[in-house]
Amino acid sequence: MPHSNHKTLLNRRQAPLATVTDLEPKATRDISNALNGLLADVFALYLKTKNFHWHMSGPHFRDYHLLLDDHADHIFAMTDPLAERVRKIGGVTLRSIGHIARLQRVSDNNSDFVGPDEMLAELRDDNRELTTRLREAHEICDENDDVASASLIENWIDETERRTWFLFEATRKERA
Repeated sequence: MPHSNHKTLLNRRQAPLATVTDLEPKATRDISNALNGLLADVFALYLKTKNFHWHMSGPHFRDYHLLLDDHADHIFAMTDPLAERVRKIGGVTLRSIGHIARLQRVSDNNSDFVGPDEMLAELRDDNRELTTRLREAHEICDENDDVASASLIENWIDETERRTWFLFEATRKERA
């Protein structure tokens, strides 16, 4: 590689990522931090949901296995729009599993065995907590006039509440 081309390539690698936005730098920072926290939680919840999907057992195996697969698909579908929204407003987003681990607030479950009722209850609570964090991020977007991020979050709140509802109903004990 000729020296001048090598130098140009190095300069490109070292150049900061810049995206034109009308948001103030503080708004970009605050919104990016909120969205990256959500993104870490969403990745953690996705993997936990898939873990429980893979390790489901018991008499309701098929129903729960399919339910969790559907939930995981919806959760994963949030990741790209979250990350791209951060980039659109001039922020930088998650770069690694380690970065996710540093930011995630969803607790991992590394148990060798978790019963079906425990799995569903844990995911129900995690989704409910995610709804709370989505609302918090929405407030930050509102404070900074970021209507586009707030709009995305509103849809995700509805989807997350739906998952919480399904998991709640699936864990409800029948009364005689």
